[in-house]
Amino acid sequence: MNLDPVIPFLLLGILARLVKSDLRLPEALYEALSVYLLLALGLKGGVELAKHPAAGLLPQVLAVIALGLVLPLLAFAGLRRMVGLDRPNAAAIAAHYGSVSVVTFAAGVAWLETRGIAFEAYLALFLAILEVPGIVVGVLLARGLRVGAGFGPMLREVLTGKSVLLLLGGLAIGALLGPAGLKSTAPLFVDLFKGALCLFMLELGLVTGRQLSQLRRSGPRLVVFAVLTPLLFGFAGAALGNLLGLSVGGAALLGTLAASASYIAAPAAMRVAVPEANPGISLPIVLGVTFPFNVFIGLEVYHAYAVHLAR
Repeated sequence: MNLDPVIPFLLLGILARLVKSDLRLPEALYEALSVYLLLALGLKGGVELAKHPAAGLLPQVLAVIALGLVLPLLAFAGLRRMVGLDRPNAAAIAAHYGSVSVVTFAAGVAWLETRGIAFEAYLALFLAILEVPGIVVGVLLARGLRVGAGFGPMLREVLTGKSVLLLLGGLAIGALLGPAGLKSTAPLFVDLFKGALCLFMLELGLVTGRQLSQLRRSGPRLVVFAVLTPLLFGFAGAALGNLLGLSVGGAALLGTLAASASYIAAPAAMRVAVPEANPGISLPIVLGVTFPFNVFIGLEVYHAYAVHLAR
């Protein structure tokens, strides 16, 4: 598999921090990249939605949303009880594992195409849909959700926050305009996406390199969590894909999405919505453990799940 260009940028950021370089991205640039990436992700998902009859996909969309709501709750419970993290950090990490990774999804598509395994093209829509529920649940968990205790105002605050609003707004705009309507903006939101992502990853590498000691202090439980969670969530995603009648390739790709952990939307959202959470805890396990595990080992496992379930 060809090395994705975002990985060297991530490694450069980590290396720069480890050698104590003065390299850093201006805060304003990081904020602008966050806005751009969140909006671009929403637009891409909306364009995919416009290509398919919404009514026909509604049952699958609702099931995928339910999956996106359940996974961060399971991750949060494990992080609190098994790892022993405090509420803000457990909620932030749960949001990462409840949301999804674009690059892991792309790697899963490439893995299937290389082997000639068919899958449903509209799964790219699920990629955008699954960005949101995990983030919403993570913010609610961080703020101490209590049934009947100001749930309505809290939910409204979350849904109108910058991160979720950009994702949902981009999804709506993309669905409304469709591929033809957004053609004129493709040079910005499509062609430049990977370059902007590389710069974003450089900043994430700087953050990760600066906080790697946090992972060592967290102990082996967090590392074990970062491996076991994608294995369990990958099975849940593949099982749901099988129940929804997806092909083996489609179920494997939905398993890949469920197993992935966000390092674009979730870090950007948590940095704004849960500033007390330490990104030096979440980013090292997401980028240093779960992401490479998924790319080099997980993809094969999630396809095996789908094959087994199909039988």
